[in-house]
Amino acid sequence: MADLFSADADPAGDPAAAPDDSRGGRAVLAGAPLAVRMRPRGVDEVVGQQHLLGAGSPLRRLATEGDLGRAGPASVVLWGPPGTGKTTLAHVIARSGGRRFTELSAVTAGVKDVRRVMEEARETRDLHGRQTVLFLDEIHRFTKAQQDALLPGVENRWVVLVAATTENPNFSVVTPLLSRSLLLTLRPLDDDDVRALLRSAVADPRGLAGEVELGEEALEHLVRVADGDARRALTALEAAAGTAFDTPVASGGRPVVTLEHAERALDRAAVRYDRAGDQHYDVVSAFIKSMRGSDVDAALHYLARMVEAGEDPRFIARRIVIAAAEDVGMADPSALQTAVAAMHAVAQIGMPEARIVLAQAVVHNATAPKSNAAYNAVNAAIADVRAGMAGPVPAHLRDAHYSGAQRLGHGKGYVYTHDTPAGVAAQQYAPDELVGKDYYVPTDRGFEAQVRERLGRLRRILRGR
Repeated sequence: MADLFSADADPAGDPAAAPDDSRGGRAVLAGAPLAVRMRPRGVDEVVGQQHLLGAGSPLRRLATEGDLGRAGPASVVLWGPPGTGKTTLAHVIARSGGRRFTELSAVTAGVKDVRRVMEEARETRDLHGRQTVLFLDEIHRFTKAQQDALLPGVENRWVVLVAATTENPNFSVVTPLLSRSLLLTLRPLDDDDVRALLRSAVADPRGLAGEVELGEEALEHLVRVADGDARRALTALEAAAGTAFDTPVASGGRPVVTLEHAERALDRAAVRYDRAGDQHYDVVSAFIKSMRGSDVDAALHYLARMVEAGEDPRFIARRIVIAAAEDVGMADPSALQTAVAAMHAVAQIGMPEARIVLAQAVVHNATAPKSNAAYNAVNAAIADVRAGMAGPVPAHLRDAHYSGAQRLGHGKGYVYTHDTPAGVAAQQYAPDELVGKDYYVPTDRGFEAQVRERLGRLRRILRGR
């Protein structure tokens, strides 16, 4: 932990932020990463998130005036994808009102660390009259006990808690803490925001200090690669600038970051996909719904996104198996066979070849006729069981192999199916209160159309019609 900002702290005093006219060439890439050097020093330098930073907004008041008022929440939960400015906003808030800044990571901190920070914050308030801003990154990784340890400090305003998360806090943050905090949703930067950020980083003395030029094609490529992530945009620019500096230029000229430099530095565009957060669930949901909707091209697109993001291929295979049973069902029973075979093949083969197996199973699912009749049937049956509709098993179906069973009438009157001409006996199988209840209602699509016709004959025989 570090007390990064004090009442008289001067951001320009940061060596990484201070201009240095003596720098030249590769020297501008030395020291702190470009994304750190370009971190805004005040709320007016923040790029994007204008829906949260408008005049009079709670976040702007907290970042400029230092308080939301005694009636308002003392803490903030910032929810958004990586690179949207959660850490930046925490630093901006800390700069207001001469606050003390302390940072914890949920990956490494424990309850003991949280309590120590709270005790130090209380002492700082009581002895020096300074408030502490506690920035807690990845709060969704904190256990319930760890989050509960934050409550006294938040409740008594020993700290202004700024918690950041990439996961939905309604599921990952305990209710008492969430109810005492202002929940703000950050959005990915739009292309114009990223474009302005990159141009600023090229010219700003804290950034590349005008030591390079940024070609338009390279700029647009970097904007596409960033995908709304400011940190990714600046990291990509820094890598591309490094490649440009390695390219010989005419005497007295400045290196120009070209499209070739950007492509060489980056290799390929990173895929926005958080395997532990909302992006994971959103992409998987779209993948399943595309197969269900018979859009094979969209399904393959989402498969590719998961594969490129490093998703576990066994997880993908399991989802395909479930979709084959739930959405294709008896309209094409072979889809489940393909999916199960793919699941076993993926476990044996591994990546990258497993992508081919997955693709075949996806194509089979997406192009097959669809029926969720079996899925609906088991859900309806479960609903009845939970509602108490589970009468006694008919006596003729009960186990008759143990001593005394015949005396109880177990098995009496049971008709052995194979002894009947049609191979189907007219006898009762369901409990009395469920006689005549049809759970499975087949469609007329694909193979299930044949099942529907056969099932009609079976039910007529079973029910003695």
